[in-house]
Amino acid sequence: MIKVVLVDDHALLRSGLAGIVADLGYQVLYECDNGRQLVNEIDGRELPDLVLMDINMPEMNGFETTLWLKKNYPLINVIALSMRDDERSIIKMLRNGAQGYILKDIKPSELKAAIDAVSTTGYHYSEHVTGNLIHTAKLSADTDVLKEHNLKPKDIHFLKLICTEMTYKEIAEHMNLSPRTIDGYRDELFAELGLKSRVGLVLFALRNGIAQIE
Repeated sequence: MIKVVLVDDHALLRSGLAGIVADLGYQVLYECDNGRQLVNEIDGRELPDLVLMDINMPEMNGFETTLWLKKNYPLINVIALSMRDDERSIIKMLRNGAQGYILKDIKPSELKAAIDAVSTTGYHYSEHVTGNLIHTAKLSADTDVLKEHNLKPKDIHFLKLICTEMTYKEIAEHMNLSPRTIDGYRDELFAELGLKSRVGLVLFALRNGIAQIE
């Protein structure tokens, strides 16, 4: 049985979610109000297989807590469960080590699919949030992808910057290029790699060692 911990500062929502998770056949080990409580609780207790992680929380938010877990308990999977579907939040959670990102308005069946997918394949990203990421996640880091796609130094530099929280405008300024040129780089990579979103580019870069999780 998959053991789950819930981290969310909304007590009523968290209680309802705990009931759903249990009804889906998983074991809820315990619940936490925020990341700080999880850090305090996890030592000395049975370790979960998976943490359902909210992002907006007091004291220690989901970004910080996910990064802490990846550094201290790398075998624990994390699924971000949030109302936020903006690009920056998704990218930051991926960089910090989340294996999944789903929205709070999903159906219980979708939650079950996400938990099962992360537990078996190591990743799950909602189509609503990330578009064509499943294709990207399946790209093997063992394949010489860089040569296969004939990526140039400017492409590598651009992909590294894409994995930061910079906007496209800020990336253009950093590379001393016009926003239109940066848009051209992005669109060329979309076409070359068969991707449709910035998050897809981020996963490609992370999976193939172009950028590292810090």
